[in-house]
Amino acid sequence: MYLQRLFLHLICLLIIPSVSAVCEYSIAHQNKLYNYNLAASSTEFPHGARSEDGYYKVSSNETVIWFQLCESMIFNHDPPRCFDCLECGGSARCGMGCSALMSNDVNGYPLCTTIGRTPTITTDLIDIKSPQMGLIVKMWHNGVVNCSLSVSVVCDSKQVQGPTTLEKVGGCDYVTQLRHPFGCAQTLSSNNHGLGWFGTLLIVILCLFGVYLIAGAAYRFFHLGIRGIDIIPNLEFWASLPHRAQSAFMSLVRRFRGPSEGYRASYSSVDF
Repeated sequence: MYLQRLFLHLICLLIIPSVSAVCEYSIAHQNKLYNYNLAASSTEFPHGARSEDGYYKVSSNETVIWFQLCESMIFNHDPPRCFDCLECGGSARCGMGCSALMSNDVNGYPLCTTIGRTPTITTDLIDIKSPQMGLIVKMWHNGVVNCSLSVSVVCDSKQVQGPTTLEKVGGCDYVTQLRHPFGCAQTLSSNNHGLGWFGTLLIVILCLFGVYLIAGAAYRFFHLGIRGIDIIPNLEFWASLPHRAQSAFMSLVRRFRGPSEGYRASYSSVDF
């Protein structure tokens, strides 16, 4: 039944789109549905797994990388100071036009290279066999040099640990890792006592009906200036629905039971 739960989750995403969908991920595995949302907020972590400073920073040798999960970086302090930042905000807003920026020392000068943009961000599991371990967030940029950054957001329900290591795995491909409670998936168990396809369809119909009522009432209230109970769309139809249902039910009863005793008694026998 886990496919039904996955179907419901996808329907909800279509009906109520999320601005953080770029860092949402769902997968069904061994009768469980694993849901991730790195950009969700909570009381303890209002920014989710994203950095509250607007960026993460990690370095190795003479290479420094700034990045942000799920969105572009924001620098309120300590902005990157490197040359050739045109592809990531320009010199006045260096770092604020991309999701990942790298600085390398070239002949004694720090040189900028954009290695990630928000539209290119993708998410995947760290380990397909262990979906509870966390997600890999990958971003890249195709410029003069094709570069990428992969960030493993490891599940750790007890602590937050920013990136401490940076590894180069290709010509311009880098990987790093951080630990965060939002790297832990929310799981939904499924068994043979699920809703069934009829129950799934019924829930979808009810959701669509709720959207219809809310949208219709908002239109009549704001655009037509209607107030009170009359803001309900097609109120006359819904008010008459119980009577229509009763009439239809009584008609079916008469059809299957035949004429009533009173109906037959109204006729007298005729002798020829």
